[in-house]
Amino acid sequence: MKIKNIFINICLAICLTCACADDTNGSAQNAETYIPEAPDYENPVMWTIYKNDHSDKTADVFYIPSTWEYDWTTPDGRICHYADVWNPKHRDDMEIEITGVADYMAENNNFYSPFYRHITLDTWATLNEDTITARYSSVSLEDVRNAFRHFLERWNNGRPFILAGFSQGGKSVVELMKTLRPEERERLVAAYVMGYKITPADTVAAPWIKGAVKESDTGVTICYNSVSDVKYVKPIVAAPNVMSINPVNWTTDDTPAILNDTITVTLDPKEKVLVLKGFDGSYLPNILGVLNVGDYHGAEPWIYSDCLKENIGKRIEAYRNKNFE
Repeated sequence: MKIKNIFINICLAICLTCACADDTNGSAQNAETYIPEAPDYENPVMWTIYKNDHSDKTADVFYIPSTWEYDWTTPDGRICHYADVWNPKHRDDMEIEITGVADYMAENNNFYSPFYRHITLDTWATLNEDTITARYSSVSLEDVRNAFRHFLERWNNGRPFILAGFSQGGKSVVELMKTLRPEERERLVAAYVMGYKITPADTVAAPWIKGAVKESDTGVTICYNSVSDVKYVKPIVAAPNVMSINPVNWTTDDTPAILNDTITVTLDPKEKVLVLKGFDGSYLPNILGVLNVGDYHGAEPWIYSDCLKENIGKRIEAYRNKNFE
């Protein structure tokens, strides 16, 4: 029931944000652009943190949220393609997702999630990889890297950790994986890339990005995207993709799995996506005609939450058994 309520809150938040965004987008297409002030990760306002590992026997989770804001304009008419972490409304939007994910990822773990200047939904809707990469790399990725370094240097203290993110947050996980130092890769329990892709170029840049092949291997990456049919694969988030695993039965072939007694989840090994039958995604808001249209992008962190919660525990246990016994 709690996860269902999170679904509803997220959908309402996106719809309300969309309703507020329509007028500003149309009136500021040619306006000067504005980049918000960078976050100060020494400031606790920039974080959501849960300290739940009271036995020092589990792990840290570093979670990066997805895209929440549409393009918006400043009072002097400048258009912005980024979330503003100093705007309480923008932080509150990200907090909806972060709190929901922490409900299953933070159990018995220390959980850290930064607010960052993510690129807007309008940026994704350009479907232009060059535009997306330029805006993301110059601002959003800088924030994510700074937050991750702050986490490692101030709080992690050499503990095993999990990287996780959804959508733009999943993209950020892939980019952070490329920057991991050898000793940090040794402490990585697993990386969870929900609702995003891992391309051939990513694995060339970071050969240590290896796909999970079972439910308890460690140092691996769990990657998945969900659709109603492979014809609805959205390249902007899901292709080309070189690895995927079914988070219900933890197989990498097309063996179907039953979720919640009514949903059949089958991995398409060729397209590297999950095909869902029996799932009603009609509640998911159409995002600028790009996402939640034949795909189930908005549901990625929630529909498999019970499976992910159990799996995180198993991978942490496997990691600690391998490295601490």
